[in-house]
Parts: sequence; structure tokens; C-alpha cells
Amino acid sequence: MGKIYGGHLAAKYLKEIQNVKMVFTLSGGHIENILDGLNKYGIRAIDVRHEQAAAMMAHAWSIYKNEPGVCLVTAGPGFTNALTGIVNAYLDSAPIVVLCGRHPIRDDLTGALQEMNQIDMVKPVTKWSATCYDIKRIPEYLSLAFNQATSGRPGPVFLELPPDILFVQTDEENVVFPPKREHKTAFCPDALAISEAVKLIDSAKQPLFIGGSGVGFSDCKKELEAFIDKTGMPFALLNNGRGTLPDNHPLSISDGGFTGVSTGLPQTDLVVLAGIRLNWVMQGTKLFPQAKVVRIDIAQHEIDRNRPTDVGLVGDCKQALGELTEKVKKNDHSEWLKTLKNAYKAFMTTELEKRTTPSDPIHPLRLVDRIMEVFGTDAFYVADGGDTCYWGLAGFQSSHPSGVQITAGSLLGCLGTGIPFALAAKLAHPDKPVIVLNGDGSFGFNSMEFDTAVRHNIPIICVVNNDCAWGMIKHSQEMSLGPDRCTCCELGIRRYEKMVEGLGGHGEYVTKDEEIVPALQRAVASGKPSCINVVTDHTVTSPATVIFYQNLSNF
Repeated sequence: MGKIYGGHLAAKYLKEIQNVKMVFTLSGGHIENILDGLNKYGIRAIDVRHEQAAAMMAHAWSIYKNEPGVCLVTAGPGFTNALTGIVNAYLDSAPIVVLCGRHPIRDDLTGALQEMNQIDMVKPVTKWSATCYDIKRIPEYLSLAFNQATSGRPGPVFLELPPDILFVQTDEENVVFPPKREHKTAFCPDALAISEAVKLIDSAKQPLFIGGSGVGFSDCKKELEAFIDKTGMPFALLNNGRGTLPDNHPLSISDGGFTGVSTGLPQTDLVVLAGIRLNWVMQGTKLFPQAKVVRIDIAQHEIDRNRPTDVGLVGDCKQALGELTEKVKKNDHSEWLKTLKNAYKAFMTTELEKRTTPSDPIHPLRLVDRIMEVFGTDAFYVADGGDTCYWGLAGFQSSHPSGVQITAGSLLGCLGTGIPFALAAKLAHPDKPVIVLNGDGSFGFNSMEFDTAVRHNIPIICVVNNDCAWGMIKHSQEMSLGPDRCTCCELGIRRYEKMVEGLGGHGEYVTKDEEIVPALQRAVASGKPSCINVVTDHTVTSPATVIFYQNLSNF
């Protein structure tokens, strides 16, 4: 076997044991030997322009491929740049493996280049973190990292690899390569709790099922479909659970966006929550104080978070739904579904009209509708921004798992995720169109990743919903302070498409309704990463902003 460098050993383990095909990275001296190893063992390295994007792309990869995403960053500022993406993955329970350079062990406490305590900084926002000090144990530590990322509630892990073990050699025959573990931890809910949940489900007259990221990560399409079909229960799937069942399923209320959820919850007598937190997006429990609650979650501490649960099923969604389906009665809630759909469509009368009616200036809902006209449901959609995420949630539909990602809906409310998520989506599904709807504010965070898109030939289409402002903040300030006191929220007209053209992509500037579809078609025909900069109505306020303002005004 001969000698092998530590960095090459890491790459060999990633390739031959974990079958990693892609690593998201930005170069740095401390990680040079791993980068060389990626090249040697045929792992594609997608080098970005900011480490934040590398972590976000690894996060998105874990969603689109249902496997841990891997990002590799250098020490010091490379590490701190990645922190926002790591925190976002932690709060979104996304399994990513973060490999990070470090100053040499031999130089501890000497004022070495980029010497800092990275482990203590990252520990609160990862499931597991460690430093490997022995070259022969690199595969062992990597095995631990992947297992920790995927066991129980998934999440990010962090492994520091100092140059003292990366740039030296060892005898390969003395290194043990732990095997990849394919199994996932599956917790089965208590049998008595299952029986109690069955009683509530069978007796409910107006039940509603809400599934979140736990449904997506549990890989429970078969079990969820059987449960929904047998119970006849209307359902909505949010976050990374979206698309586990198609948006056009006859019992889905996804055509109502969050309006459908917020209209249905106050009317329901039973809510079944599976793999979803009762966070700010769900307005805690304000929407359904009167309903009984059955809650499925792999983390016991989530069962009673924000409200006592009538029946808590601690376990994996796949296991819990399978057991429930065996025991519940066959039911028909078609009348309740009809009542629910009529109710939220009544609230959406204006929205539905805006989708189908040309306007000058362009309404954001009309923009989303034009995008859907061109690409339909056989595409992947990402929305990034404040108000922009609401418009995307209201209008985008996809037939694919995780086909609609509303990235600011996470606990972190993290903007700037849209372009990195779209790039990862296109890499994961190169044969499908990938469209990201970006607010003009959020576009600025990671817009230089269009250089990444051009260099690596990743032809995403970014549509900028350009209302010339940080729209959600501006409209909230207008309501709370008055229109003459808005501060730090105006952006003005900016020709973002020119920037993308300058980087080698395709750009279009759109101000009229009739220009939207042809511009999208030309973007597709160009075969390049594209930016369609669409000027939209700056006076439009989304319901999400009103809720945001009302929450702040309660102090």
C-alpha cells in the first residue's frame, strides 16, 4: 500500500467509504492537502466565493440528495465566514459534515496565523465537534462525524484537521477504515401512546395533518401516503417535508400556501404535527388553542414545546405513521376538506385575482404565476427574502420532493440562502429547471456566487423580485413609524442583471408584464446562469409582514 498523506487519507475515506461525490469549499493553505486529495480521488470540488455559501450548499445538498452534505473550509476567517451557514443548518436539523483547517498544534499559544479557539465557538451550534490529533485516526473521526450527523435528529457536525496530521505521511496498511453504516436510528413510539392517538384520530371531525422537515428526513413517503389515504385527512407539508407527497395530491392544501394553513388551524378539532416545530412561522399555538394535538417527533424535548400535547409520539415519523396506519379506521373527510378549501380560497380572492391579471407595475404574485406558466411543476423552486418568501410559498408548486424551498422560513430566518440552495439543487438534479426567486435585498448577500455558477457551469435562473427596498422592513416601518420615518430600508433601482452579465452569465431587465415570459424563455435558451431583474410594485405588502408587525407591536 505504501505511504499516504493525511489529507489524501481523508479524501480516500470520503470517496471509498462514504461515496461522497461533491464537496463545497473555498481554498486555503491549511486545507491544501485535502484539496489535493479530492482531486486525486475524483471528488468534485465546488469552490465558492464565500464560505457561507459552501455551508449553505452542503445544507441544501443534504435536503435534495437525502444524504449528508460536506463542506470544507480553511481556518480562522474561513471558519467564521461559514458560521452563519452552520447555525442555519443546526436550527434546520440538516445533516452536514463541516471539515475545517486549523493552525498547527505545534504552534499553540504562539500567535500563529489564524490561531483561534474554533471548537468552543462552534460547539453550541453543532451536534458534535472534535479535533483529530492522530493521522491514523482520520478515518475513525470521519466515521464518527457522519454517524453523528445522521443519527436521531440530524444536524451539522464539525471536525478540525490540523496541518500536523494533513501534511505528513503514514503507512496506509496501519490505518483502519470503519465501514459506512447505512442504518438510521429508528425510535418506535410507546404502544399505549399509539392507542391514545388512534382514538383521537378516529373521533376527529375536522382533523388536519401538518408535516415538517422530520417527514422529509425520515424518508416516509410510503407510510405518509398510506396514513393520509386511510384517514382521509387534509394535509400541508412545510419546510423540508414539502413534496414528500405531491402538491397536487387531492387531500393537499398546498395550493393555499400559508393562508391555507392559517385558515384551517383555527377550525380544526385535531392537529397531527409530524416532525415540525411550533416556532415563529407556526405562530406558536396561537392558531389552534382549542384543538387536540397529536405530536410526532424524534426529540422528546420537542413534544411539549410551546404547548402541552394531548398525545406525544416520541419516535421516527416513518415508524410512527406506519404503526398508526395499521390501527386507525378508514375515514372520509371530503366535506371538511371542501369547507376548508372554500374558506381559504375566500381569503385568497384578491391574491388569485392578482395572479391572473396583468398589472403595471408588476404584482409579485403575478410574477410567480408567470414563472409557473413557463416551468410548471416539473421544476425545483427556491424563494429567498422577506415578502418574497411569502409570494413564493403562495404560488410555487412542484411535483418533486423538496421541490419548493422557502429558505427564510427556518428558525434563523436566514436570508442569502437562495442562490446557494439553487446551485445545490441544480447540481443534485441537473436535468431539471431550477429557479430561485430572490428579493433584491437578499440577492446581495451571495450574488457573487454567480461567478461560481459560471465557472462550474451551473445554469440556474434567478428572478429578482425588485421592489427597490428591504420590503418587509420598509412596510413594517411604515406601519409602526409612518412612511416619512423609514430608515435604512430603501435600495432603489439597481441593474443586478448587468452584474451577472459581467460575470459571464445571461441577464434581462423587465418592467412590463408581457416581457416576463419571453425573458424567461431566452434565459433557458442561453444555457447560462441567468438573472432576470424584474421591477415589481413597491407598495405591495404581504400578509407575512402584517403578522411580523403585529408580533412586534405586542411588546
